[in-house]
Amino acid sequence: MLKKGHLLLLPFVVVLAGWFFLLRPGLLAGPAGYVLVSGASMEPTLHTGDLAVTRKQGSYSVGDIVAFRVPKGQPAEGAMVIHRIVGGTAEEGFVMQGDNKDSRDPWHPRKDDIVAKLWFRVPGGASYLLRLRQPLILGLLAGGLGMLLVLDSGQKTKRPRQEKPPGQRSPAAPPDARRRLRPPPGLTLWLLLALLLTGVAAVCFSAWQ
Repeated sequence: MLKKGHLLLLPFVVVLAGWFFLLRPGLLAGPAGYVLVSGASMEPTLHTGDLAVTRKQGSYSVGDIVAFRVPKGQPAEGAMVIHRIVGGTAEEGFVMQGDNKDSRDPWHPRKDDIVAKLWFRVPGGASYLLRLRQPLILGLLAGGLGMLLVLDSGQKTKRPRQEKPPGQRSPAAPPDARRRLRPPPGLTLWLLLALLLTGVAAVCFSAWQ
């Protein structure tokens, strides 16, 4: 039977496990990718400022929306683009086109050029993550994580035991104090660190349409 302390830890453990197995960025050898969308060629599916969350697939087919690197030797070589596959093959090169465009792209990425397939989008999510680039925000986040780390290590340090006169009993803790349950600072630290790393990974990749 789960105790109250275990029930308190359960949401934190579930969130961390979900992030690790589903949302951990590829920068940390995870399955998810994060792309900041810029441009109007994929409207109404994607809009400027959206955060596109992607997942790598074993194969890609017509109809898939994918983020890809423009192949070498083609215009805008190396740029990240997120468009829909409308034809072609993985071996000969896919035919790409934006949902809001009448013409097809000049690029023909092969499977190795495709980063991942669109999984879901967070409307306007890019605008929040872009704030992480500001030095003040980065400093505040780093300072907050450092403070949590110090507090966590301080709580783990054993306090010296005070000697009591013979026969004197230690006063019992009030019932409310004994029942007070708090999330462990260490687990909170890992949760914040996971979110921070995800945000940093996201601002490293932006796609134009």
